[in-house]
Order: sequence, then structure tokens, then C-alpha cells
Amino acid sequence: MPAGLLGIEDLSREEIEAILNRAKDYQPVQDHFKRLDILKGRMIVNLFFEASTRTRTSFEIAAKRLGADAVSITASGSSVSKGESLVDTLNTLAAMRPSAIVMRHSASGAPHFLARHLPIPIINAGDGTHEHPTQALLDARTILDLRPSLEGLRVAIIGDIVHSRVARSNIYLLSKFGVDIVLCGPAPLLPPELARIAPGVRITYDIREAIRDADVIMMLRVQLERQHEAAFPAGEYFHFFGLRNEHLGLARPGAIVMHPGPINRGREIASEVADSQVSAILNQVENGVAVRMAVLERILG
Repeated sequence: MPAGLLGIEDLSREEIEAILNRAKDYQPVQDHFKRLDILKGRMIVNLFFEASTRTRTSFEIAAKRLGADAVSITASGSSVSKGESLVDTLNTLAAMRPSAIVMRHSASGAPHFLARHLPIPIINAGDGTHEHPTQALLDARTILDLRPSLEGLRVAIIGDIVHSRVARSNIYLLSKFGVDIVLCGPAPLLPPELARIAPGVRITYDIREAIRDADVIMMLRVQLERQHEAAFPAGEYFHFFGLRNEHLGLARPGAIVMHPGPINRGREIASEVADSQVSAILNQVENGVAVRMAVLERILG
């Protein structure tokens, strides 16, 4: 792994497996996470230019459970709100000698730009519509908790894929393990060229076709904040692309339902599915801490 973690695309399968295996060691035992001193004396800065609950909080918890200090900064609470440039903000933080910066930004490639100019490891917590590497890692860890292997699985990724950094990182990761990936969504949110992101990716605009024989159904939020065209009415979108109980019978027995959150109930997923026994959504949240502990340790330990 390079000095930081900027994306999944450039990681090898072996590097991914090492992180996933280490994350398993950090999963809670009898509802208790391990608290260690591996990163004692280190400082992690969480710099979030976009709203976040799960990612920001889990990075902060992960750092503290490894013994590091963690400081979280939002754009509204920083000098960016006074007109300071991104580079000046990061240079200011770098002068305070943090051990790593965890960064989320609305511009695709922002963490990569900063990584070229700062001597501090940058961890990408989501950059625009590009990648969200730790989300893909925790998704894979969640699947492996419920399945013996990723190989041979059929994964349906459904929703607003054109704006989804989660989808891209998952496609990069799953394709390295030979997973059969099916992308599904409305045509404006699923351009055909997305099938060329990685080998083994197919596209359909029919949710029933996507779910048929799937082992994993990964639903995505409709990202209204990134759309410039007229939004789909919630009821219309849910009718054609919302996951409902009636769809689950098309999947393979024991299929897993996932969602990176936040969930828009009644738009992309029905409440009875989100809260059902087939849902692994809260498992994903729990694994966020373990996976981010493994990432921080690998970069700084």
C-alpha cells in the first residue's frame, strides 16, 4: 500500500485480502471492541468538506481504539468558510504535524492532488463521484462474514450509479475476485460506459433481471444533491427501482441486502426489507470501525 489510501483501483488483491483479514481481528468480541496502543502518540485529523455520519464517526472511533488522538473538522467549522483555499487549509494542518489526514471532498481527485503536495498520508473518505475505498472494504468484509468467499458470487448494484463513488470502489474491488457484477438503475443514472469500468460488469435497466439469482443486493441512495437534471419523483422511482419484499424471491436463497446509507426509505428500499433478517445494513456500519482500524494500522502502525 502507498503512503496513504486513495482508492481501491490501484490496490492488489493481496493488499485487499490483508486488510480484510486484519479487520476480522478487530471485529467486536461479545459486543466489545479491542482497545490497543498500536498508534499511541499519533494524531489523526478527519477533514470533511461534505456531510457524514458513519464514515467520520467510525474513523474517529477507529483511531481512538488504536490509541491515537483524533480531531474532526468540518468545512463549516474551518477557515474554508472564510474563503481559505483547500491547499492553504491542508498546509496549515500539515504544519501541525498530524500523522495522517482522513479527507472527504466533493471534488473527484482532491485527495490525490493533496497527496502529491503533502508529505503526510492521505486517506480518501470519499472524493466526489470517484471512489470511497474504505466503504468497499467494509462491504467486502460484511459479505465475507456471511459467505465463505467472494469468488463465484453474483452481486447486483442498484440505484444512482453514475454519481456513486461507493459503486465504483465496489466494482474495482469485486472484479479483482472474479465476482459477476450487474449494474441496474434508470438510464440517466446508468450510462452504458460504466460497464467498462472493470471486467465482469453487465448492465440492465430491469430490477427484476438484476436481482434474479443474486447472492448480494447492494442498494444505493439517489444522490439528489449531485443531480442537475429534474429528479425522479420518489413514488415513481420506488415503483421501478425500489427494493421490495416481492423482489427477494428472485434472488438466491439466503441472499444479502446491503446499503451504504443513509437510507431513503420508500425511495430506494422498503422499510420491511431494510429491517428484515436478510438486511446486513447494520453489519456494514459495525464493520466500518474494524476495517478503518485495519487501514489506519496498515498505514501508520
